[in-house]
Amino acid sequence: MLDKLQSLEDRYDELIDLLSRPEVLADQAQFQKYAKARADMDEVVTHYKEYKSIARQLEESREMLAEDQDEDFREMLIEESEMLQERLAELEQQLKVLLLPQDPNDQKSVIMEIRAGTGGEEAALFAADLFRMYSRYAEEQGWRVEIMDSHYTDIGGIKEIIFVIDGRGAYSKLKYESGVHRVQRIPSTESGGRIHTSAATVAVLPEAEEVEVEIDQNELRIDVYCSSGPGGQSVNTTQSAVRITHIPTGIVVTCQDEKSQHKNKAKALRVLRARVKEIMEEEKNAELAGTRKNQVGSGDRSERIRTYNFPQGRVSDHRINLTLHKLDLILDGQLNQILDALITHDQAERLKQVD
Repeated sequence: MLDKLQSLEDRYDELIDLLSRPEVLADQAQFQKYAKARADMDEVVTHYKEYKSIARQLEESREMLAEDQDEDFREMLIEESEMLQERLAELEQQLKVLLLPQDPNDQKSVIMEIRAGTGGEEAALFAADLFRMYSRYAEEQGWRVEIMDSHYTDIGGIKEIIFVIDGRGAYSKLKYESGVHRVQRIPSTESGGRIHTSAATVAVLPEAEEVEVEIDQNELRIDVYCSSGPGGQSVNTTQSAVRITHIPTGIVVTCQDEKSQHKNKAKALRVLRARVKEIMEEEKNAELAGTRKNQVGSGDRSERIRTYNFPQGRVSDHRINLTLHKLDLILDGQLNQILDALITHDQAERLKQVD
């Protein structure tokens, strides 16, 4: 591990030198390439430099302990050595995590899909709660939310909503949210006061760039129609809504939230690219199924991942046996405690594979 870290630091220093050269400064494409490579290495090199500094200090303390010292100074050296040893162990663990292979999608924005599941109108209301939760979380992170397509019920529930959370690193945090979310509460539509269990499905897709997924226009069937709102009432009389069918995969994407047919088509294509990318990655990851089954970020939409229990005010994530009695805060977008725990668990599982 140390040899690999030293080679990374050497490359980092080389990049700093390259970025100062006039010929590189004059070539913006090359400059940006080197600057990004350096930025990607910043965290691991910073940790490694601290690791080396702590290791040197620890060696000096041990050398001084080997010499004759008065008792008070010796106790101080022992205490300092213990603190340095503890910090060294922390840095070693952090460096192991930083050297794990990175998901190439981690820095991407995401396309999220929420669909009401079992539970009728109550499931649709819960889907609306989940959309608000993710919207508030995105707001806290400084990310932008853009609705691509939505279908609401008459009382404000959501049958289905597709939206983009646009922000660097969004996928690295939200990829763990794919799966079935279950709610236990007394529905507002229930007069008998009985607790019902309903569910909604969440899917999280990394947004695909055009260069990553090439869509052949000849393989698309594009239909336009008038958009409609709750109850099927016409929202407008122009054919602005768009339905795109990708013939090779059978994927169908609709978008009607914009008044412009052109904008709806552009949004639909963004969703289509993400879904085609998902299929491509599922085929690629089929070979890695043995390792992925132990990872919380596997993205299985059929897996029941979390329960939101209103009577007890708790949220339980079943993948990592985490229960928090902070239901109101979590539904208000305070997701960091859950997401950080999922990331830590995932890293621990991957470290086991390395070890």
